[in-house]
Amino acid sequence: MYDLSGKKAIVTGGAAGIGRAAAVMLAKAGAAVTIVDLDKAGGESVVHQIIKAGGRAMFVCGDVSRAEDCRNAVQETVEAWGGVDILFNNAGIIRRATVTELSEEDWDRVMAVNVRSMFLMCKYAIPFMEEAGGGAVINNASGWGLTGGARAAVYCASKGAVVNLTRAMAVDYGMKNIRVNCVAPGDTDTSMLRNEAKQLGEPEAAFLKDSASRPLGRIARPEEIASAVLYLASEGASFVTGAILPVDGGGLAD
Repeated sequence: MYDLSGKKAIVTGGAAGIGRAAAVMLAKAGAAVTIVDLDKAGGESVVHQIIKAGGRAMFVCGDVSRAEDCRNAVQETVEAWGGVDILFNNAGIIRRATVTELSEEDWDRVMAVNVRSMFLMCKYAIPFMEEAGGGAVINNASGWGLTGGARAAVYCASKGAVVNLTRAMAVDYGMKNIRVNCVAPGDTDTSMLRNEAKQLGEPEAAFLKDSASRPLGRIARPEEIASAVLYLASEGASFVTGAILPVDGGGLAD
């Protein structure tokens, strides 16, 4: 059900965290994976890990908020693997601030990385999915795309946009056999989560303890979010599109 042999995947923000876990998991399931990230050392490390395990992967250095870099990432994938079947729009950043604390530059940068990048990657990848007769797009949203959060105005706005962009694209491309879904992770054990503590000026240990306050009583491992991405990319989700899948340890239910 989760066999991706012969599939070609792109993972943005794949050098670390959820993106890295997803790239490794998609490759293990048989997909050839292109990792797109600005972190060259991290991206190449993931590629090495995948190839060492017998998989296929390559790294493309790029800023996914820039149209030229997105077009290049898709084109290099097509040239290397022969097409694009799966796109995991994972790249994202966070700035913890209220609207009065936030600079215009930070607003624009978060919206560019978290939303514009998904528009651009889909703009260039979907035509190849159409040619192939179908595909799967998975967008990385957040629990904060479905509810509000303190001192996270632009992040909540960007992830709310991802949720409704996902629904709109599912409507537009369903008849093309292109499924568009998103995962909505809760707090996950990544460097980005730890950076939030620094932005807020809070002790990391106390911040992580507070982040674990949910029915399952802990934060997620990146691999747990990646498992949901694998499901949405696979034939196991063949009749699933326009869905927002919370993977948050029950955070939204509490």
